[in-house]
Amino acid sequence: MHNRRQHLRGLAGTLALTALPSEAEAANPNVLYGQDTLPDSIRSRRLENINGLSVHMLEAGFETPNRPLLLFLHGFPELAYSWRKVMVALAAQGFHTVAADQRGFGRTTGWDTRFEADLTGFSTLTMVRDALALVSALGYRTANVVGHDAGSPVAGWCALSRPDVFKTVAMMSAPFGGAPMFSTTRPAPGVPAYNLDEALAALPRPRKYYQRYYTTREADNDMRNAPQGLAAFFRAYYHYKSADWKQNQPFTLKGRTAEEFAKMPTYYVMDLNKNMAETVAPFMPTPAEIAANKWFTDADVAVYASEYGRVGFQGGLQGYRRGLDPRNAAELLTFAGRTIDVPSVFISGKSDWGVYQSPGALENMRTKACTNMTGVHLVEGAGHWVQQEQPEEVSRLLLAFLSKQA
Repeated sequence: MHNRRQHLRGLAGTLALTALPSEAEAANPNVLYGQDTLPDSIRSRRLENINGLSVHMLEAGFETPNRPLLLFLHGFPELAYSWRKVMVALAAQGFHTVAADQRGFGRTTGWDTRFEADLTGFSTLTMVRDALALVSALGYRTANVVGHDAGSPVAGWCALSRPDVFKTVAMMSAPFGGAPMFSTTRPAPGVPAYNLDEALAALPRPRKYYQRYYTTREADNDMRNAPQGLAAFFRAYYHYKSADWKQNQPFTLKGRTAEEFAKMPTYYVMDLNKNMAETVAPFMPTPAEIAANKWFTDADVAVYASEYGRVGFQGGLQGYRRGLDPRNAAELLTFAGRTIDVPSVFISGKSDWGVYQSPGALENMRTKACTNMTGVHLVEGAGHWVQQEQPEEVSRLLLAFLSKQA
């Protein structure tokens, strides 16, 4: 602990980050994907028997022992590769940075690939145990954890359930709404509960919520075999949810009603008769926009298209299905009333609708779920893919947060 404090205090004096490499100068033979884009400072490593998994991870800053561990948890549809820019920058500032392909993704194996898989294998606390096992296998007793998108709640649960291990937590794009609570109220007799899915379908322009769509059997095939091809699918999907699509101007919703949800773009509240590949196809950026995009190059797109073409989407989609599994909710009730008490920070893009898609979650995170939240940062020029769109600013914010936690 003394070494960690000295290290972080030393970082506090300088927040200047080294320049981020845009591309590797030559092919990197030490990684399993992204050989043409990942710099030589990043390598792949595979660790066996990690809570039943064979885990593929990317790491930087591994050359020097006794560095503090910074563990990155990606979202959907992403990979460990999604952290390539910030992990290099933070490694340059003295951290051992590790990003793993999470259960269900990329080169990590040992999970059930079927739609019919037992969802307890993808439960929230199973994902927490994956992170715990990885920290232990790397030889650490403590870590700092960062999560984006679907990785954000997992990071939050890591910090809530094991604050002795996860000493700080940074959450991105998805606010942590807090542990569930036991309910002591019952619905009034004869008054049906509000059904958001039915209400969305009944709108004059019938709609459906993307999270519900992602629980269907068809979702994997719809995207994996997108008529436009996987590269075009990823290009349009990432563009549509980024700050490059200028119509992303999010705001606070008044409540969890169909009328309010219908104000969100169709990547969140889809037309009822369209799948996700059909939804994003009209938002394919122009050739000029693609050429101008420096944060998501054709080579980057090819990594996602290749990996998801090989493995599919179902492993990641199980994370949406577990939200409907009563066993998962019951397991989390073990922590009813518990808060995240370690230092925490929230970072997102200013153009990210993910901050607001769960009405009340952002405020609840700030005032109830986290007791030691040091800041909420909405980054200019970034949408949903904040650590890829604005890696320099995200790296600066993370370093400033971590350097204070001595």
